[in-house]
Amino acid sequence: MLTSKSPKLDLHGEEVAMVYALVTEFINDNVKMHNKEIIIIHGKSTNILTKEVHKILKDNTKVLKFQLNNWNLGETIVYLK
Repeated sequence: MLTSKSPKLDLHGEEVAMVYALVTEFINDNVKMHNKEIIIIHGKSTNILTKEVHKILKDNTKVLKFQLNNWNLGETIVYLK
């Protein structure tokens, strides 16, 4: 269950070239800590980061599923295996 204490990665201001490394490392760290739900904050202005994050999540074998947060479209909720 998501709470205000769910781990978050804020990508505001990051370059697209850095997103893969940041997201992958964040996922790997949370898998090691046995966290099942995490949040990635990408913003919602141009959707460039959103598309890149979703592409990375789709290809990551440690990700069970992911979805945009209905209450904040600038966040993606990620469920880990």
